[in-house]
Amino acid sequence: MPQCSIIPVLIYPELAEALIWLKNVFGFRERWHAGDHRAQMSFGNGAIAICSVTSKPSGSLTPPAGFKSHSLLVRVDDVVAHYEHALKNGAEIIHIPVDFPYGEKQYTVKDIGGHIWTFSQSIADLAPEDWGATTSL
Repeated sequence: MPQCSIIPVLIYPELAEALIWLKNVFGFRERWHAGDHRAQMSFGNGAIAICSVTSKPSGSLTPPAGFKSHSLLVRVDDVVAHYEHALKNGAEIIHIPVDFPYGEKQYTVKDIGGHIWTFSQSIADLAPEDWGATTSL
């Protein structure tokens, strides 16, 4: 994971087309991609994740009803404590904390405006190739 705290997640009809467009038009750099369904790109010290609506990776969180075109990914030091605080304070939990093979523990919540937030804690320092992605930088 990059060091930035907030990583927007944008959904596109086709991942490959979005990767090319974001590189050529905005100057983003591809950090890694996993098949035809997900990639991460950098710009300066920030990052975005992009996903395709045409395929769903195995083991991924299923987008909740009403999920349309974006979400936010926020890095936290202790995802379980963050989840417990959000739950205690009435948050609408979409997915409880889950450990993923790419070295992140994440939970997903919907805010009062219907926006989707995923909070993520790095639990293992893995190369993208360790979990099936391909490094691009």
